[in-house]
Amino acid sequence: MHELAVTQSMLDLALEYAGRAGAQRITRINLVVGELSGIVDDCVQFYFDFVSKGTLAEGAQLAFERQPARLRCRACGHEFALQDGNWACPVCQAQGGEIIAGREFYMESIEVE
Repeated sequence: MHELAVTQSMLDLALEYAGRAGAQRITRINLVVGELSGIVDDCVQFYFDFVSKGTLAEGAQLAFERQPARLRCRACGHEFALQDGNWACPVCQAQGGEIIAGREFYMESIEVE
């Protein structure tokens, strides 16, 4: 259910930027969502449809760009993509790398009229 809070925050930010730009309507919101963020696209869309009613963003398209998880090996420093839940470093086989990408959730841009 944390999608409701982040969706409301995202909408508030989009409305603020649209207001500053003097926009009449928000047509599209481009989002970046990390693989490990726990964000469910369909839930964000559902809540967005609800919280955006009666605003400049009502009817806007949400575009989700998924970012893969990336890890840095704590033993050898090699950076690698998380694949099929395998946290082992492909170079030295050490387990449990540091997450360097994949937790993000942010609004990359908005498109307005």
